[in-house]
Amino acid sequence: MILRTFGWSFGITALGLLAAFFYDGPTGLALVAVLAILEISLSFDNAVVNAKVLDRMSPFWQKIFLTVGIAIAVFGMRLVFPLLIVGITAKLGPVEAFDLALNDQHRYHELMNGAYPMIAAFGGMFLMMLFLNFVFEERAEKWLPWLERPLARIGKLDQLAVVVAGGSLALVAWLTADDPGNVMIAGVLGMVTYILVNGLGELFSEASEDDEEEDGDGEGREAAPAKSGPSSLALATGKAGFFLFLYLEVLDASFSFDGVIGAFAISTDPIVIALGLGIGAMYIRSLTVFLVRKGTLHEYVYLEHGAHWAIGALATCMLISIGHHVPEWITGGLGAGLIIAAFISSVVRNRGEDEDASGSPSGGGKQLHSSNV
Repeated sequence: MILRTFGWSFGITALGLLAAFFYDGPTGLALVAVLAILEISLSFDNAVVNAKVLDRMSPFWQKIFLTVGIAIAVFGMRLVFPLLIVGITAKLGPVEAFDLALNDQHRYHELMNGAYPMIAAFGGMFLMMLFLNFVFEERAEKWLPWLERPLARIGKLDQLAVVVAGGSLALVAWLTADDPGNVMIAGVLGMVTYILVNGLGELFSEASEDDEEEDGDGEGREAAPAKSGPSSLALATGKAGFFLFLYLEVLDASFSFDGVIGAFAISTDPIVIALGLGIGAMYIRSLTVFLVRKGTLHEYVYLEHGAHWAIGALATCMLISIGHHVPEWITGGLGAGLIIAAFISSVVRNRGEDEDASGSPSGGGKQLHSSNV
């Protein structure tokens, strides 16, 4: 199971480290290894949320996400995206931006840092909307009932997530941004992107469900579980599957913003950054598949909650970083700590259910849920 799921990641790791050694010797090898670990630590919560959405996609769209999606994640976000940002900021063509990255890394780093407030505003608001829509929704399982119950009650107010996210953006832009106008525009675009992709995913998923019911397939269908992405319906196909795929790519891009910018604290060489973050992205994809195939999110029910609270922490850190630097160890530590706490809570919950079941007259055990990719 481990080799089948992580085999490609192990292979890419070997090739990436070998390429780093030939490119920049032992120094390049060490930097790529550190960057890969950084990417994994910053994006573990991404894998948990990805797994929840991937579990609803048809096998075809799952394969697309794991093939085309990884190419977009590695080459698009980790190599092309920084060059594109620098090119737009400095008004350079793609070739000129790449030449600048290789031959004037100090200037390249300055341009990336100059564009960071807009990048952080876009990614932070996309993730903030995802987090708020989760915590404002009523759900059967509650990890932190003392906090999640009141949030779900006030979440009945229509469009509260938009109000809170928009107010947070305006406050950050007003208090900390050097260029409030551009930060506001970038943040609003992040919110609009989430609303658009989320809405389209739900629209086509509902349309697919209606078609199935008309064909007689909807009889006896169980109620859909609470959603944490653009759709709560299982095995989305066609247009619904496409928009789930699009949602996952935008989500991955939002997570990668922080890692790409943070990587410049370790190296300014675009090749080294692309290799290191690319290896890390491969492991996140493999971990996503592992969580789906093992049915981990069904068995450890609070993992999804922990991942979304970690997303909320990451979104907050990104917004704060518009005006003040937030060390990567804080961002990664908060995310990892929340997920570990949610995992421990899930284990305690499962053991409690086992004890209750063993002590009941029927003697029945806890039923474990599983899902296959």
